[in-house]
Order: sequence, then structure tokens, then C-alpha cells
Amino acid sequence: MPLVVVKYGTPVLRQKGERIESITPAIRQLAADMLETMYVKRGIGLAAQQVGVATQLAVIDVRGVTDRPSSLERHGKSANVDAFMPLVLINPELNPLGEPESGPEGCLSFPEIYADITRPAGVEVKALDLEGKPIEFRCGGLLARVIQHEWDHLQGILFIDRMDRATKASLKPELDLLMAETKAALKL
Repeated sequence: MPLVVVKYGTPVLRQKGERIESITPAIRQLAADMLETMYVKRGIGLAAQQVGVATQLAVIDVRGVTDRPSSLERHGKSANVDAFMPLVLINPELNPLGEPESGPEGCLSFPEIYADITRPAGVEVKALDLEGKPIEFRCGGLLARVIQHEWDHLQGILFIDRMDRATKASLKPELDLLMAETKAALKL
């Protein structure tokens, strides 16, 4: 069932997610609902905070994005990114790899707001999958960017926190309007 994606100004977006201690039917259902929500909203990543749940769970699917390639390495060998999707990450831990690079980002919690964000080019990931089994991989390109964006959400960090001062200042009117709309909706 598609869930409501909360918008900028909703307090849960600033909460660090609780670690998931066991993969329960409720966690499996949350992951399934998050994937459905992400597809309905035409996103490529979604963190639990974005659907109002402060827990360490994110879903990602970069299939179909052809203009921004991704790379994946598992067990020291190159792997097919599409075959690894959709990706469910529980309690992820990241280790940045490579030089920082700038690239465009958007966020379902910030409709129609986009900016270039500087992040490490690659990332090494350790997490649990939906079966509770450990997964480890390295990735680059769009997949690395999305994983870092969603990991930030799990820590209560938003992509506007990663913007340079000038970019954030140029988006201030849109951000202020979104915040005001969210606060007004929360009072209803």
C-alpha cells in the first residue's frame, strides 16, 4: 500500500533512525510499502523517515536510469547493478571511497527542488537485507549517490544540509514556502 511521503518541515525527517534488531513481518511490510510508494512517486530511493518512521531502513532502485550510470562490485568482482535491484538496506554502514564529486539531486520530501550536491564518488556498504543476512558491496556513480542520500536521511540529515551556501540561499524562497505549507498542514 502506498504511504504518505512527508515533506520538509515534518519533525521525523530530522530524527536519527532506531536500529532494527529483528526482521519482523511489520518491517517486511514497511519495506514493501516503501518500495511501492517509491515507484508510485517515481523516485529511486526512499528512507523510512520519509514515510514517518524513524528507523534504519531504506529502499533503492536505480533501474531505468540510463543517463547517470552506476557501478557495483561484490566479492571483489564487477556485478550487474540491475540484477541487484530493488535494494533494501537495513542498518546500513557506509565507508566513503574516491574523490568528492558534484552531481544533481532531488528528494521526494522536497518536491520540485533540485541542486548539485558534492559527495564521495563511491561508497563501501555493509547492511542487512530483508532476510536479515549481511550484505557487503562497493558502488559508484548514481547508486553511490542515492545510497549516501538515503543514509543521510537515516541520520536525520537532509540534502539541503549538504548544499553550498549560495545554492541554499538561491533556493530559500522555495524552501521557506515548503516549510510554511508543511507546518500549516501539520496543524490541521
